Amino acid sequence: MTVIRKGDAAFDVEQSGAGRDLLLLHSLLAGRESFAPVVPALARRHRVSLLALPGFAGSTPAGPTIEDLADRVAAFVATLPGTPDVIGNGLGGFVALALAARHGKSIGRLVLADTGAAFSESGRAPFRGMAQAVEKGGMEAIVATAVRRVFPRSYLAAHPEAAAERREVLLRARPEPFAAICRALAQVDLRAALPGIRNPTLVVVGTLDEATPPALARELAAGIAGSRLVELDGCGHCPPLEQPEAFLAAVVPFLEQ
Repeated sequence: MTVIRKGDAAFDVEQSGAGRDLLLLHSLLAGRESFAPVVPALARRHRVSLLALPGFAGSTPAGPTIEDLADRVAAFVATLPGTPDVIGNGLGGFVALALAARHGKSIGRLVLADTGAAFSESGRAPFRGMAQAVEKGGMEAIVATAVRRVFPRSYLAAHPEAAAERREVLLRARPEPFAAICRALAQVDLRAALPGIRNPTLVVVGTLDEATPPALARELAAGIAGSRLVELDGCGHCPPLEQPEAFLAAVVPFLEQ
């Protein structure tokens, strides 16, 4: 782990590999550890920066909106020597999308995994609920709910250790910034920005994702000119963890074009 400082902000990042810069932005509920199965392969051709998003681990919290998180990540991007490609999963995908909308010239290719531009009203409610639960009862209050949102039942049945691993990750999160990010997701709406995105974009989604359903990914692919959509059968919210080989098969050729 390295802590990089830019102005008054600290960025907690793990870096490995060599080559074109590649920035990985994690989901809300799975944490950056969820990229572990794919980092070694990605690091063979890229210098990979696995960043703890603002408010996670040792990274300084940002303001109350997804756009604030994106602006803070843009400050980290400015510390890199090149123009990084970006992979975002879940929350990280929302941040990556806002980054492309607001700072598109500072990044290269864009991979949006199990994310969207905005939630329906019914989709916003769980985030408000998690924010309230965390503020009242700490991270322990949402662990069981979070695990069910991240993983399909079939995956949990085949990988019983996954629930304990995610529990450990979630309990390390700080309740106050976690709640603030939940509220940011409950209000985000980036749909108007989609036509203006010029970064080459790949949209990936698991067909069993309940947290950010495939309909949101299809909306992204339809709204970003020239983008391509890949749906991973039988996968939930976190393809790098659940189906790393299939995820790499989709992502690596796109990054090497």
